[in-house]
Order: sequence, then C-alpha cells, then structure tokens
Amino acid sequence: MITRRFLIFALAAPAAAQPVFQDGGAAIRGHDPVAYHLLRAPTRGDARFTHQWRGAAWRFANAAHRDMFAADPERLAPAYGGFCAWAVAEGYTAPIDPAAWAIVDGRLYLNYSRGVQRRWERDIPGNIARADQNWPRLAG
Repeated sequence: MITRRFLIFALAAPAAAQPVFQDGGAAIRGHDPVAYHLLRAPTRGDARFTHQWRGAAWRFANAAHRDMFAADPERLAPAYGGFCAWAVAEGYTAPIDPAAWAIVDGRLYLNYSRGVQRRWERDIPGNIARADQNWPRLAG
C-alpha cells in the first residue's frame, strides 16, 4: 500500500511541476492553443473562456475550444510548456511570438520569432530530438 501511494505521487508530480510560458497572466500570451490545430492560425483567446492547467490560465476563442483542451490538454498544449522550441533545443528557455509556430506530427511548437523559427525549421527532427532531451532538465 505505501509503495503504491508513493508510485502514484511520483508519477503525478513531474507533470504538475512542468513550467508553462506565461505573459500577462495567461499561457502562450493569451492565444488559443486549440485554434492552431483547428483553424491553422494564431488566435487570441477570450478571458471568458479560460481553463486552469499546470498552474497557468489558458485562454480560448470559444467554449468548444476550452472544452476540447480540458478533455485532452497533453495533446493540444504546445510542446515544452509553450516556451521557444529552438531555445529548448539549445538548452535554455525563452519567450515566444505566437505568430512563429508550426504543427509537426500533431504537436504545436512555438518559437521566439519568425527568424528563430526559420533556424528551427532547418532541422526540425534534430531540433525536436535535442529539445526532447533537454526539456526534462529545463522543466525540473
């Protein structure tokens, strides 16, 4: 029993502790993460449609997007807590420009600027692999 309780806590703790990029009190500068997937465009969220997840307020363009995110945030949230994917690949965190984005294999990646995004796009698989390796240390 004690071991089982410890394992549940150990598995739950890292996910809750992962940081989320916030600016102005909202994740990903108040943009709707679901809109990137469905509308293929950065879309400002509305404070009326907010969902709290991982210690951050996530805003959405409408209630349907909010509800979709609430049902599966791991799939719809941006990689690396919404920090710049290039920076994470390089071993540090940096803020993002919501207009510098890409969806790769169903995952949303954000970058500091469109110029940085162009660098990230030169080797997307390599940058994702390096970022995946760096993220646990940076998120710790």
